[in-house]
Amino acid sequence: GIDGIPPIRLGPWLLNESSTVFVLIWLTVLAGWWFAYNLLGSRVGRTIRALRGGAVLMASFGSDAFRLRLTLFVLASGYATLAGWLFAHTHRYVSHTPFSLHASIDYVFMMVVGGMAQLGSALLGSTVYIGLNNFLQDLLPLFTNRGAQVNSLVFALLFLLILERMPGGIGRPLARLAAKWRKPRHINTELPVPSAALTERTMPEAGSLLLRVDGAVRRFGGLVAVNKVSFDIRAGEIVGLIGPNGAGKSTMFNLLTGTLALSEGNVQFLGQSIKALTQRQIALRGVARTFQHVKLRPAMTLLENVALGAHARGRCGLWRGGLGLDQEEEARIMAEAMRQLARVGLADRAYELAGSLPLGTQRLLEIARALASDPVLIMLDEPAAGLRLLEKQALARLLSALRTEGVTVLVVEHDMEFVMSLVDRIVVMNFGSKIAEGRPEEVRSDPEVQAAYLGSDV
Repeated sequence: GIDGIPPIRLGPWLLNESSTVFVLIWLTVLAGWWFAYNLLGSRVGRTIRALRGGAVLMASFGSDAFRLRLTLFVLASGYATLAGWLFAHTHRYVSHTPFSLHASIDYVFMMVVGGMAQLGSALLGSTVYIGLNNFLQDLLPLFTNRGAQVNSLVFALLFLLILERMPGGIGRPLARLAAKWRKPRHINTELPVPSAALTERTMPEAGSLLLRVDGAVRRFGGLVAVNKVSFDIRAGEIVGLIGPNGAGKSTMFNLLTGTLALSEGNVQFLGQSIKALTQRQIALRGVARTFQHVKLRPAMTLLENVALGAHARGRCGLWRGGLGLDQEEEARIMAEAMRQLARVGLADRAYELAGSLPLGTQRLLEIARALASDPVLIMLDEPAAGLRLLEKQALARLLSALRTEGVTVLVVEHDMEFVMSLVDRIVVMNFGSKIAEGRPEEVRSDPEVQAAYLGSDV
């Protein structure tokens, strides 16, 4: 071990008494909690809370999942370093004994007991563990001479009980109970008024060439999922990409957004090739998307989910967020998120949790999140899938309204009737190839399209 470690000295104060070190430790804990609390409520913190949604979701609004995970690792290491410094100078002696495998199990137990969904759960879990452990160490010797074994047995049973009955830890039900007693937030007074709005892109001139797909090919081994497909999208129009199940629509969609790489061919956006760009780089250029299987963060509010879409429009990073120096930018982001919620008719539900919404409303929320990024092109992956008739009609009205506002939309859909009265042009795929392109009435009467949907006598 290492002995002879001097006590902590802060200027003229020598912290060599238990009471003074106790105060320093709790001041450090509160400072760390305050920084983490500010951080999780900031622009960067929202992406931290969205990490479980996966790298594809993160890239869709311009966040780098790998860099964020690395940042989290370094930040957690900083907290651990600070704790180790306090430990060494408090005990003034360090050996390997307190840092055995058993200690790691203790930390995992604290995390499981408290839960990981709420920041206060970290303090709650450690408090329960340390308090219960000290209580058992005092109590068990009165009844048995095998106190250590009984102690371990009690904690093992408690560990299994919490995993079985409260997988989110005891912090989750306590947070729900507190939410019932908390005064509801009023939408009109909750958000601070920003001094200015977020900056917006310069949109291309209506009718100009926005996206060009030239001979796109995608192979999966010997399977050709997309076979030399070409089409254009012009600014200010709604284009439908339709076809029967297995036609290659979703694969084509993923090629355009950078989720999949082209095997052959090229894709140009605003006159520049995006073939070699990553999904995140394409998103930063102004291509927003939704998902066939809705990707929302259910434990975040509608307002926070939409604010994720505006991530790339902010600049405040980890330190400004953690120190609470990002209030003006946060006000701008939240004002933009509320504006987009109002655009899709969900402003009155801004503080509800996204996980409580029905499927149709979740799809509208995804569109609001995409719009918050101020996109040049918004791509919707089967937005009508699983929706009832009235929900499809509401979605069609929303997309028509977006067109009148100058938003360019690509709708990837297998429901031909949904897009017929909505889009300006339709591209039809079948078995990975383009079989028709044109105005809705032209596509409807195309024999090859009819054969693809209804079958052929040949």
